[in-house]
Amino acid sequence: MTDSRELDALWEDFHRVVNMTSKELATWLRTRDAGELTEPLPDQAGPPLGKQVLAVLQKRRTDLTDEDVRVMSLVVEMVSGQTDMANEPEAERTRQRHTLMSIGHDPLKP
Repeated sequence: MTDSRELDALWEDFHRVVNMTSKELATWLRTRDAGELTEPLPDQAGPPLGKQVLAVLQKRRTDLTDEDVRVMSLVVEMVSGQTDMANEPEAERTRQRHTLMSIGHDPLKP
C-alpha cells in the first residue's frame, strides 16, 4: 500500500472527483441498469467499477485495501483525463456524462 501522505492525497483527490454521494451513486446504478421487464437486485446493479466506487465511498480511510487504492487511482485518472465536451454533439455529451456518473462523477454538479 502507498505511504500515509500519498494515501491522504489520493483520498482527497478521489473525494474531489467523486462528487456524488453514495446514495446518489447507488440510485444512479440501479436506474441505469433497470430494464422494461427486469431490474437487478440493488447490490448487483451497475458496472463492476461503479460498484467498487460505491464500496469505497462506504468505507473509512483506515479500512481501505490495496484494491480500493487501485480503484481510487483509476477513478481519479479517468475523471481528471476528461476533456471539455462543450463542442461535442448532445448525444456524445449525454453518453459521456452517463459514463462518468457510473463512477460517481456528475460533470453537471457544482
